Amino acid sequence: MKNRFEFYGLTSNRRRNIQKPFLDKNHLPTKAAAKEIIQLLWEKPYRELHYFAQELAEKYLKDSAPDDILLYEYMVTHQSWWDTVDVIAVHLMGKYFKKYPDQIALHIPRWLSSGNMWLQRSAILFQLQYKQATDTVWLQTTIESMLGSKEFFINKAIGWALREYSKTNPEWVKHFVHTTPLTNLSKREALKVMERKKV
Repeated sequence: MKNRFEFYGLTSNRRRNIQKPFLDKNHLPTKAAAKEIIQLLWEKPYRELHYFAQELAEKYLKDSAPDDILLYEYMVTHQSWWDTVDVIAVHLMGKYFKKYPDQIALHIPRWLSSGNMWLQRSAILFQLQYKQATDTVWLQTTIESMLGSKEFFINKAIGWALREYSKTNPEWVKHFVHTTPLTNLSKREALKVMERKKV
């Protein structure tokens, strides 16, 4: 992240100690106010404020509403880099789509065809922690939509998604890897766990 963002220079522990009182459930703002605060923080140049904003957003996941995906999408497409995008994709978008599975078909195809690498990466990664609840049709669809991409962050995400799912369903992943023209990077990442276990 060198030369990509400005930093106050706080360690993660120091930052979390400073922000802890603001994330206490007794002092949280209303959800409407929080969404405005999150967007304002996201517009600032300092990376620590972006980290705080995404942790604030997580406090409202249990009360998420269908239109919250628009805020998460804004966060992914602004101040974009893997360190925030991956947290948003897995922890915010992933939990959102578990609550609102009917929204997947409305947003994932649009992200895949958007030309925005970070939305595409999010589409691939949102099921990363789903384990047995993984919808393999969507996993296959998102990956196949990105085949041929030369973007490192896309091909790395493909391998990562497959590697995580191989811990739950190694046979599906093995078959998919051997029947799909993945890049060497994606294939290598996908097979890491299985090769270690000799599955």
